[in-house]
Amino acid sequence: MENSHYLGREKVGKLLRQFSIPCICSLIISCLYNIVDQIFVGNMIGYVANGATGIIFPITVIGWGISLFFGDGAAAALSIAFGKNDMKSIHQSVGNGMLWTFLSGILIVAISYISGDNLLWMIGATNENIQMAHEYGFILYSMMPLAMLQNALAAIIRADGSPRYSMLAMIVGAAINMIGDPICISVWGIQGAAIATIFGQYASFNICAAYLCKSKTFQLSLSSFWPDWKLTRKMMSLGTASLLTQLFIVITTIINNILLVQYGAQSIYGADIPLSAFVVIMKLFQIVLNIAIGIAVGAQPIVGYNYGAKQYQRVKKLLKLVLKWTGIVCIICTVLFEAIPKVFILMFGAESELYLEFAVNGLRLYLSLIVFSCLQKVCAIFLQSIGRAKAAAPLSALRDILLIAFSLIAPQTLGIAGVFWAAPLADILASAVTTIVMIKQL
Repeated sequence: MENSHYLGREKVGKLLRQFSIPCICSLIISCLYNIVDQIFVGNMIGYVANGATGIIFPITVIGWGISLFFGDGAAAALSIAFGKNDMKSIHQSVGNGMLWTFLSGILIVAISYISGDNLLWMIGATNENIQMAHEYGFILYSMMPLAMLQNALAAIIRADGSPRYSMLAMIVGAAINMIGDPICISVWGIQGAAIATIFGQYASFNICAAYLCKSKTFQLSLSSFWPDWKLTRKMMSLGTASLLTQLFIVITTIINNILLVQYGAQSIYGADIPLSAFVVIMKLFQIVLNIAIGIAVGAQPIVGYNYGAKQYQRVKKLLKLVLKWTGIVCIICTVLFEAIPKVFILMFGAESELYLEFAVNGLRLYLSLIVFSCLQKVCAIFLQSIGRAKAAAPLSALRDILLIAFSLIAPQTLGIAGVFWAAPLADILASAVTTIVMIKQL
């Protein structure tokens, strides 16, 4: 119980640094799996191969989203129960979260293999990249259940008061992937990128699984994995915001892939340049968003504990710090994206001036108001942390619903540029609504 007093009495700024920095590192390292693949693939094979990895991206994000659905839900339930000194339900939250995450992974793998290339065509593959997308994805699917379980365990480990251990697990896996990528790609091409990724994911999973033998607030047994529907419903409600955030990334990515191929074919850029450029832009967006999410999710155990302990002033101080840190990071990133966009685009390779021109213009426009997007997501995660699931879930989906709507409407008058204009328009409206909701909640 010493840890409970620590979360309730230590300065909130110090606690936030201790929990959020490892969480940010973990999330950044997690998304580096796909990003590192694309950097090496783009430079060693070409931008068409980048488009191929981008086709598989929505499937992996679905897995990630479901793992957060149960993992973040279990972590939030753990933190709130800990603050209330309710120790009985913690081990069942963890066990049930692990059970449903693994079974969901099995289901995703089955659907992906059975659907085959039909699924890839449906989510935006082209004649140029379908074969590479097949070769990359069919290897990556094999590790999906354990990769999802590792991601859920990372959230639970952070909530258990060991954010650095969670970060270490991610660092080891990412290091294996980064070292293995150039070697494996040079031997097996795009299949090598997938092979390096699954070896890294397997290493991270083993490290996270080993933690279960020395956890601080729970001890798992066979009874922990027996389905408890009441507890599962509570866990799912707390994790809904995380799931919706990831699912709408998938939906918007698929819709944008289809629109970029459609409107790109009618432009001087063709279908593959817009698709490949958008994949790169989304990766940069994902890095910044993960920093913001890392700040908010890192604060989750502290917020949940203090809310459960009814120390509401500390909860409000944490919210202010989370918003401040997120705003500073996003403003710095926006300045860099607007001032030196070529530096970021060239990291992923650029085979033609036409591609570079399109990618630079798209980057500047699509990420121009990323500070609003990140602050909006952070507010949804905060509400999730204090158990306000009914408010958190709609806010998580709001920006992405608006983005989908504008993505479908804007290109009809603006052509392919309309796909990129949709993002700042959605950011403005979503932020306005979120501000009103947060004022009422506080």
